Amino acid sequence: MQRLGFPLIGLIVFGGVALGLGALASASNLPEQKIISHASLRPSAATHETRAGSQAGLQGVIEFPSANEVTPRIETDSSAPPTRSSFMATWGSVSGAKGYFLDVSTSNSFSSYVGGYHGLNVGNVNGRAVAGLKPETTYYYRVRPYTAAGSGGYSNVTTATTQAATGLIINPTFDSSIINDPNSAAIQAMINRAIAIYESLFGDPITIQILFRYSTTAPDGELLPPDVLAQSFSVGYTVPWNDFISALRAAATTSNDNTANASLPGSPLSTNIVPSSGNGRAVGLDTPPAMFPDGHVGQGGPYDGIVTLNSAQPFQFTRPPSSDSFDAQRGAEHEMDEIMGFGSHLNLPKPPSPCPSYEAESPNNTLAGGAVVQTCPTCSGGFKVGFVGNNSGTLKFNGVTANATDRYTVTIYYTNGDAERRALLSVNGTQGTPVSFSSTGSFQTVGSVQTTITLIAGSNNTLTFYNPIARNWAPDFDRIVVSCGIKPATNLRPQDLFSWSSPGVRNLTLNGSRYFSIDSGSTNIVGFNQTPPGDFGDWLSEACPQTHPYVQNAFACPGQFSDISAPEGINLDVIGYDLAATALPVVTTNPATSVASFSATLNGSLNPDGSATTVNFQYGLTTSYGSTTPVQTQTGNTLRPISANISGLLASHIYHFRIVATNSFGTTFGSDMTFTTLSATGPPVVTTNSATFIASFSATLNALLDPHGLATSVHFQYGPTTSYGFTTAPQSQSGNTYLNVSANISSLTASTTYHFRVVASNSAGTSLGSDRTFTTLTATGPPVVTTNPATNVSSSLATLNGSLDPHGLTTSVNFQYGTTTSYGHTTTMQSQTGNTYRNITGNISGLTTHTAYHFRIVATNSGGTRYGSDRTFTTP
Repeated sequence: MQRLGFPLIGLIVFGGVALGLGALASASNLPEQKIISHASLRPSAATHETRAGSQAGLQGVIEFPSANEVTPRIETDSSAPPTRSSFMATWGSVSGAKGYFLDVSTSNSFSSYVGGYHGLNVGNVNGRAVAGLKPETTYYYRVRPYTAAGSGGYSNVTTATTQAATGLIINPTFDSSIINDPNSAAIQAMINRAIAIYESLFGDPITIQILFRYSTTAPDGELLPPDVLAQSFSVGYTVPWNDFISALRAAATTSNDNTANASLPGSPLSTNIVPSSGNGRAVGLDTPPAMFPDGHVGQGGPYDGIVTLNSAQPFQFTRPPSSDSFDAQRGAEHEMDEIMGFGSHLNLPKPPSPCPSYEAESPNNTLAGGAVVQTCPTCSGGFKVGFVGNNSGTLKFNGVTANATDRYTVTIYYTNGDAERRALLSVNGTQGTPVSFSSTGSFQTVGSVQTTITLIAGSNNTLTFYNPIARNWAPDFDRIVVSCGIKPATNLRPQDLFSWSSPGVRNLTLNGSRYFSIDSGSTNIVGFNQTPPGDFGDWLSEACPQTHPYVQNAFACPGQFSDISAPEGINLDVIGYDLAATALPVVTTNPATSVASFSATLNGSLNPDGSATTVNFQYGLTTSYGSTTPVQTQTGNTLRPISANISGLLASHIYHFRIVATNSFGTTFGSDMTFTTLSATGPPVVTTNSATFIASFSATLNALLDPHGLATSVHFQYGPTTSYGFTTAPQSQSGNTYLNVSANISSLTASTTYHFRVVASNSAGTSLGSDRTFTTLTATGPPVVTTNPATNVSSSLATLNGSLDPHGLTTSVNFQYGTTTSYGHTTTMQSQTGNTYRNITGNISGLTTHTAYHFRIVATNSGGTRYGSDRTFTTP
């Protein structure tokens, strides 16, 4: 488990104490064929699901259209670096072609062909992943277009060389759900990019076989739940405690491993350990692939696991994802983590169906203080209970049954046509705990949230919902479903060996906080999720947008992306994988944007892989390039976007470009990509961007405009339909570069969906942006806040900044700040009213030099309290 890309020293600092680890040991890999054999080991199956997070918190999920309503845009990017077992074959479009035949060979004369790749009909796409190849081998490929009348001539021959056989190989197989999708090339390229990252990080001489799918159903045909983004089925093996611990100790190669192994207990915590098949092989055990395409496990199954991306979700396969899309690569990487070995024994198998369900309108329940039964055609049983809350109405579920005194998950089905509502939940007369209920769109639309409660053995448990604040209502309640009480597995997963609640105190339960540590709990590397319905082996997640959007977070956010980071690397390292000795930077060239007549923005992505890395772009009229952008310096272990603006180009010309990165281990080149500059003059080029500062009666409309060399008039159309009916004042713009244009609009109607688009005209024509929508806030409600960067930071002073919409109610607002996310200090309270956004500032003093401070904005009105996201600054 060698390490150079993820040093713990200098990365993990808590409570002012850094965990310093010594020099790394040299690499030592057993050949794959010399693994410890245990003929008695039998495989089993495990399931994992990645879910969507929410803006308000992790109990509610973001709601998206149903499967038959999601129509993803076609993404054309198919660039990806070669891996050890695959590469992306790409080619240009031929006018009139209905599809293409692909040939792949190890000979430039095509005297022989790679199995399955002789005249392979790949459909009407411009890219195909070629997998199942040999490492460090040069391959040649060509295509022939075809129409109904026959096929055309061959394209030019292109070469691709797979990566050297110096470590982990992940061999992908693409299900027909991907091969036949209109976005097939983009999906395959995205998966290959993810694979390239893992192969660059880990040096294990093993091959992991993964089947990838893009579907609304699991491999066994079961429909995926609506809040699930991605799912994995994986193979696990039950290994006797002593056998696994001995293998883990024998595989140790670094000080990270030695520190982690020193924290292992002297006596077994469980009878067995259940590693994934790949994890078992990484420590030298005989744990072969055993999964079949339908997800069942048995001898001869060809896969270590199956990854399914939910095609009912708004995924984006290229980066950066838009604000209303999820990053597909992050989802794929999370499930690859699971197949490689992440997971906890706390994740329960699916309970028998149905679990106990209790109707709100049941005569067995107690309604008081104005709560009443109402008809609801869309609710279970056709009824619901409303008017709970307002310091009066209560709903008590009586006779809730539990087989044993334990923690249970309760799913609460409700309707809510307002903004977020809240209720307190009292179990068996205890003090109520808050539960948030996001809007379901109407009081006839049923949604659900989950929370964890403790029930007493027997059938006399009570659950009471109430809200003691006047004029604050709970949602209307349909029913509750209590989990069937399946006990967590008694056999631990490898990840459970490093689960702690405090120094020297292990936590292998769902009670209290739980975090990953390799030094007996002294250093909290990252918190484990303890919130259902998220996986209990995932990371603790913040509300969206997340400050740390780790791949392994239990809940994912739209518009955010990341790749495997230090915590994931350390975790995989200490459960048995070998982090690679050399760490070349990982780069990907992404499509150019803001392409104008004489300028453009070049884009790419970079993972410095733990070393100081210089990165820039080469560009020019040929693949000899000739021009470069200024060099940028990057450090760290996470993938980040890189961009550079270039100018002085020739109009109506094709330009080539690629990203180039160099660190102490060498230089990595991204693939070549092209763009074509616009003509010197022409019709304006416009893009309608998302609306911002959306309030009850106002909003700001935004767009991007290139006047395209001519004097241009630009404005927005807006209204409640695509007929619009209203326009903003025209603005005059000129030039040949992209400009941000915006317009503030007012006198809108609360709780109403508006359409808008940008319109620009010059002497060459008129251009219309695409239609976009936004929905105004309710007339009154909880405040809306955003924490903005601090300014005027000195050794002892700073100005904290945020924005606030009081949302129609008298609102108190201030900032919390301190050296941790517990804050401890507040600024002076301010009072604000109205329905528009305004800047809020707070000056603070008495700070300590060279210290990192956390802060956030906090606002409260009668509709509730809202917290801005956490931000930081460091005093000089």
